[in-house]
Amino acid sequence: MSDIDIRTTGRAGRITLTRPKALNALSYEMCMAIDTALRNWREDDEVDLVILDAEGEKAFCAGGDIAELYTTGTKGDYAYGQKFWRDEYRLNAMIFEYPKPVVSFLQGFTMGGGVGIGCHGTHRIVGESSKIAMPECSIGLVPDVGGSLLLALAPGRLGEYLGVTGARMGPGDAIYAGFADHFIPQKQWPDMIEMLEASGQADLLAEHAAPAPDRTLPQDDIDRFFGGETLGDVLTDLRNGDTEFTRGALEAMGRNSPLSMACSIEMLHRLRGPALTMRKALELEYRFTFRSMEHGDFLEGIRAQIIDKDRNPEWQFADMNVPAAAVSRMLMPLGADTLTFEEE
Repeated sequence: MSDIDIRTTGRAGRITLTRPKALNALSYEMCMAIDTALRNWREDDEVDLVILDAEGEKAFCAGGDIAELYTTGTKGDYAYGQKFWRDEYRLNAMIFEYPKPVVSFLQGFTMGGGVGIGCHGTHRIVGESSKIAMPECSIGLVPDVGGSLLLALAPGRLGEYLGVTGARMGPGDAIYAGFADHFIPQKQWPDMIEMLEASGQADLLAEHAAPAPDRTLPQDDIDRFFGGETLGDVLTDLRNGDTEFTRGALEAMGRNSPLSMACSIEMLHRLRGPALTMRKALELEYRFTFRSMEHGDFLEGIRAQIIDKDRNPEWQFADMNVPAAAVSRMLMPLGADTLTFEEE
C-alpha cells in the first residue's frame, strides 16, 4: 500500500506512514494494515519492539481520513462510519495493551486519529516541532481513539480544557499532560531508530532524552475555570472571568459543537476514578461516535470545515444551552451494538 510502509528491520517491526501531502491522515485501509502487522509481530520472536513513524516534516498524523465517512453518511449510510470507528478503536486498544514496546516518533501535528496510534504506546517521543491536540469538537465529534482516557488522566482540569478548546500542546505540555514520554531533538531521531533496530532495546531511549521545553499551558487558570460539572457551569465561570485566558477559551469554544463539548465534559467526569481502563474509555466514546452522524453534529461539522470550508456550521443548541437529556441520549449504552474487544 503506497500510504503506509510496513516491514521488519533488525529487531524492529517498522510502520511508516507515507502520505505526507495528506498530513499522513489515516484511512480505514491503513488502520487495518497496522492491525494485521501488530497481530503478526505479537507472536514473532524475531521482533522485539515496534517503531511507528511518518514521512514529512509537517505531521506524524493529523487525524483520520474523513472524506469517505462524509460521503457515506450524507447518503444515510451510517454503517461504514460505525465500522470504521469500531475497528479503529479496537486497534487503539491493541496498541495500548501490546505485550512488546511500541515506540512512536511524533513530529509536527499529531491530532485525533494520530493520537490513537501514536500516543498509546510505551515510548512516545516528541521533538521541537511536535504539536499534539484533540480538536474533535470542531467537527462535531468528541475526543476519541482513546483520547478520552489520556484527557481523564491529565493533571487537574487540563483534560476538559484540551478537549473542549482543541488547544495544541507543544512538547513540554504533551509530556506534562501524559501524551508523550521523552523529548529528543529531531536531528537525533534517525540515529535513535537505527539503535532501536539493532538492539531491540526501547529502554535506551530514556538515556538519550533531553530536558523538554518549558510548558506554556496555564494550569492554575485551567483548574479555576474548567472545574464545572457541565458545559453550562464552565461557560458561566469563563464568562464571569473576563481575563485574557477566559476570552481566548470562549473564542475557541465558540467555534465548536456545543453538543460535542457538553458530551466531552460528561465523558471525562464519568471516566475518572479507580475503574478507568482503555476499554471503558473506548466503549464510552463509541456510544457517541456510533450516533454522531444520525443524531450529532458530525456531518454538519465536516461540511463546514472540510467540504464547503465556509467555517459557518449550523450546530444543534447553537445558543450553548445543551439539555442534560441530549447528553444522556448520546452516551446511552448501545445494547447489541456495544463496542467489544477480542479475548473478552
